[in-house]
Amino acid sequence: MQNIVEQRAAQLAEYIVENNATVRAAAKRFGVSKSTVHTDITKRLKYSNPSLYSSVRKVLDINKAERHIRGGLATKEKYSK
Repeated sequence: MQNIVEQRAAQLAEYIVENNATVRAAAKRFGVSKSTVHTDITKRLKYSNPSLYSSVRKVLDINKAERHIRGGLATKEKYSK
């Protein structure tokens, strides 16, 4: 069981890094919840694959810094129609 979870965490991380994806996009792609993606990346991957963790952490930090911009653009588009 533990091995399957570690594999899923690695697959999620690789997807996020390769596609510069958000947690929400990765969750939708793999059919799991956002909480599962976040737990796999931040808790499990940190210990099982530290180098991949650092790569995915950079992408997640960029996404976090830009999320207020994406939200503002979505709101602007919603009300401009």
